[in-house]
Formats: sequence, C-alpha cells, structure tokens
Amino acid sequence: MYSASQIRYGLENPQVGLRELNRRFWDRAGRRAYNPDGTDIFEEDWDNLLILDGCRYDYFAEAVSEYEIDGELESRTSRGSATKEFLRGNFHGRDLRDTVYVTASTMLYQENVFRDGVDVNLHATVDVWEEGIDFGEDGVHPSTVADAAREAAEKYPKKRLVVHFVQPHAPYIGTRGRELFPDLAPNPLSEQFRGVRDVPDEYFETVYRENLELALDEVVPLLRDLRGRSVVTADHGMLLGERERPIPIRSYGHPSRLYVEEMVEVPWFVHDTGDRKDIVAGDAQGGYERKRDDELDERAREHLRSMGYL
Repeated sequence: MYSASQIRYGLENPQVGLRELNRRFWDRAGRRAYNPDGTDIFEEDWDNLLILDGCRYDYFAEAVSEYEIDGELESRTSRGSATKEFLRGNFHGRDLRDTVYVTASTMLYQENVFRDGVDVNLHATVDVWEEGIDFGEDGVHPSTVADAAREAAEKYPKKRLVVHFVQPHAPYIGTRGRELFPDLAPNPLSEQFRGVRDVPDEYFETVYRENLELALDEVVPLLRDLRGRSVVTADHGMLLGERERPIPIRSYGHPSRLYVEEMVEVPWFVHDTGDRKDIVAGDAQGGYERKRDDELDERAREHLRSMGYL
C-alpha cells in the first residue's frame, strides 16, 4: 500500500510513478525480496571475492582489457539491482563462519543493525568505512580498501575474503569527476532522474569510467597479492541514461527491484595466484552488536546518505 504523500509525489513526478510501475513488474508486485534468477555467490568457486559497487559488465570488460593481468572474464546475473538486495539474496540466513567481509560500504551494518534485513554469521567484519570516510575529500578511496584487504588476508589466512569497494559508484573522485561535480555530489544520477540536474549522458559515462579505472588501479595489484582463486564481480550494475523496461523511460542510477540487463549483468573475472587456500570455518565473531554509539550510528547513516541510499 502507498501513503497519500507517496501517491501525491508520484503524481507530481511522473517519472517516479512510472519507475514504480516498472518495479512492480520486476518484483512481481512485491512478492520478491531479491532477484531469484541471480547467481548465489557462495555457491561459486573462489577464495577471495572483490566486489566493485555498481559495476556493469560491459564497462568492466572494456576497462580490464587495458591492464596486464591474466584471467578469465565471464558474466553473472546479480541477485539485486541495489546493494541491499544483493546482501539479502546472498548473505541473509547464511552460516559464513569461513568468511571475512572487508567493506567500505555501511550497507550490511545498516541492514543488520537498523533494519534487521540481513542476519548472517560471518567469522569477522572489517568496517573500512568506520575510519575511512571523508566525503569532504573523496569518500573511501579504493587504496584504503585494498590495504585493509591485504591486512585481512594476512590475519585470516584460512578464511574466504569478501572485499567490497565503493567505486565505480559515486562519489566521483577522479580529476574529471571533481571538475564536473566539485561538490562531490552523493548521487548525481538520482538527481538527474528527478530532474534536479540536466547533465549530458556522456559526462556520467566519463566519470563512471574514471571511477572504475581508479578502482582497477588498486584491484589489479591486489589480485596478484591475494593467494588462491580471486574473482572480481559487482553487487549490481548502473543505468547511465539507458531505458527501463517494460515502460521505456530514460533512467539513471540503480533503483532497487529493477532487473534490466544493465542493472543485473555483472562481471565475473577469475584470477589465480599460487596455491588455493585451505578454508576452514571458525567462530562467528563478526555479527554486529546492536550498537548504542550514537556517533557511530550517525556516521553510518551519513555514509548511506552520501551514497544515495537514504
């Protein structure tokens, strides 16, 4: 059911109302919590899973070809068109005591602590965002995440690693991105969809590619440093002016419950370094406590607002 204010907002903003109709088509009128046709990442064969937030398969395939790194590129279908769906579809209800989650995104924290949307037993979590957020400068830089991943690999040599980068998602922290969005706008794609901005699509394509390259500049060396089988993938894709379906409105960003190709076709780049890990489960140390630290909770909320989730 929709509230009166939601109905009024949809009538005043036809694009938003049409998007909601598209969502209702894809999520079968609210009967799907995530995309059931997507890949279960924990049923796949890997030791280290590197997640690039909002990374499309087509842009990744073009970008990775410029790097000297051995590997096999395939594609997979994501279980969500937004991070929260991806987490619910892959993490919720799982016993992952053989896994350490290194993340620059607060979304798991949000879903576990604030919303009760994801209940998971991880061996440990490494919240890079807790000390690494500085949106007045450039958000969580991929180098910070890569360094945290190396430390986690050394500390937990017999655990699978999931490493969640922010890029190529906004904020656009590269040279061109700072020129076009000097305020480091948290979600210019969402603003474009709502008509707050009027930016040529090629601008978004440029800064998106730039963010992706900044991430790969750190991910490629990390692949060589991590032992075992590593996979580079994404939680979801991104719309950069393509059209939604079935109602063909021009769209931007990554709205949840919208499983068009640009949103759910993600890279699956496999690279092997040395021997495989001997993975063993440990104690569940990584579940978030129901924290009452107002400052930490507000920092988590601010991060989500900056990412465009709140």
